[in-house]
Amino acid sequence: MSVQDVIKEQVTKNPVVLYMKGSPDFPQCGFSANVVGILRACGVENFFSVNVLENPDIRQGIKEYANWPTIPQLYVNGEFVGGSDILREMYDSGELKKVLQK
Repeated sequence: MSVQDVIKEQVTKNPVVLYMKGSPDFPQCGFSANVVGILRACGVENFFSVNVLENPDIRQGIKEYANWPTIPQLYVNGEFVGGSDILREMYDSGELKKVLQK
């Protein structure tokens, strides 16, 4: 399987997927920690996470998959939602909770 196939499988087989630096319990960058906090504030405790620091191919491949240059990246029901700044705005407006409830 190609890296793009692996990513596609991850985002389509799991309802909420976060590509991040580190793990939800031990984020290794502030932006990833921010998104984990936002998800938990929205009541999402169980989500599939991928530590991009463990796999350079996934780290580069996810940037190409969504045509989005930064990590973290959140996917809900197979759709790219955004990175840290977008998710903060969506959380503040209440929009993110609606997306997560679909």
